[in-house]
Amino acid sequence: MCMARSPDNDEPFALLLALYQAAVQRALPLHNMAPYLPEPPHPTKGRTLVLGAGKAAGAMAQAVEALWDAHCERHGMAGAPLSGLVVTRYGHVPPRPPGVTQRIEVVEAAHPVPDAAGLAAAQRILSMARGEGGPPLTEHDLVICLISGGGSALLTLPCEGLTLADKQHVNRQLLDSGADITQMNTVRKHLSAIKGGRMAAACAPARVVTLAISDVPGDDVSVIASGPTVPDTTTGQEALQILKRYGIAIPAPVAKKLQKSGAVQVSAGTASLPTVHLIATPQQSLEAAAAVARAQGLNAYILSDEIEGESREVGKVLAAIARSTAAGRTDFQTPCVILSGGETTVTVKPRKPHTSRGRGGRAGEFCMGVAQALQRHPRIWALAADTDGIDGMEDNAGARVSPDTLARAHAKGLHLPDHLARNDACGFFDPLDDLVVTGPTYTNVNDFRVLLVR
Repeated sequence: MCMARSPDNDEPFALLLALYQAAVQRALPLHNMAPYLPEPPHPTKGRTLVLGAGKAAGAMAQAVEALWDAHCERHGMAGAPLSGLVVTRYGHVPPRPPGVTQRIEVVEAAHPVPDAAGLAAAQRILSMARGEGGPPLTEHDLVICLISGGGSALLTLPCEGLTLADKQHVNRQLLDSGADITQMNTVRKHLSAIKGGRMAAACAPARVVTLAISDVPGDDVSVIASGPTVPDTTTGQEALQILKRYGIAIPAPVAKKLQKSGAVQVSAGTASLPTVHLIATPQQSLEAAAAVARAQGLNAYILSDEIEGESREVGKVLAAIARSTAAGRTDFQTPCVILSGGETTVTVKPRKPHTSRGRGGRAGEFCMGVAQALQRHPRIWALAADTDGIDGMEDNAGARVSPDTLARAHAKGLHLPDHLARNDACGFFDPLDDLVVTGPTYTNVNDFRVLLVR
């Protein structure tokens, strides 16, 4: 017989979901952008071009439009022209707020594996930066680049000698390999005609200002979306070694390109001296969640916004910290929440014959590791979700774990080790009604994880 979740379990999850929502709200572009908008050009001398890519690009473009006219008036530049193009993930274009005209075009493409729509968008963006098909940019013009996580896949433009198929092949294998985001984006930069500072270089001699939302550990702006407006210091040989380290099959054109690729050279006055403002970061979102917890009378502890590693193993480590806290063996005072962020990884194991590929993402895999390590602890709950509302390639944001998770799983014939072996978080949590489903949030500051210890 199925074991239903009791009202006592719903109340902790309402709290944990409120913390997640606070983290997301803190990272929404419209809440954070105004202080970072650059001085507009003189309306009779220059124009403002907005270019960008990422899961938050649609919301960022709408924020620019909503704020732009009043911003120009404050600077005595009323009527300053505004136009542009950004690309975001399918389904991640937010409803347009009333009164905002669409001066910045928003198009959609595939993520995390790039597609032809992303290729077409990147070609158009680079063409606009170069002034092809229209007046070229001058030193009187301003380019605002809107960059957020996911931009690497969405802004895909293979360098000379490579095809979209080459990039798709490498990208799929990287996603399954367990490589971290810095390693993946090192490879992507050297296979691209637009990343690693190349987009900013194409905008010369215009003034380039980047507004970014960080989704990477350490907020390294050269890693966010593979740094299209930030110069790169890595080399093709480093990228080649990463592919070899993870046993990734390298197409001959890719190997040839990486063997010859050095650090990206960019024009002085543009990406060599980038102006980059981080308008939202993982740490800020964790602090917003912590403030909500404290307002509810809980102690709140932020471990780090830079946690990396294999998702299930990170889950086991954080579960151990929570267990020790419940037993009074840490300095954390209960009741409390233990918060963390960063970007973990999932190494997808080869499938056995006649078995289907598991469904899930980093957050779900983390929660499976937590459930396994907690072993029905009566005073600990957990929730993990991606702040963009999408865990991997699925429709859920993440999952949750309660003291009775394993008991309810057993009643339904679900065997956690089997699901871990298949990287099948959705197959485990969906029958338990323990997936966290929010839909796209229109921002992205990466993983959000919280454990409640009572």
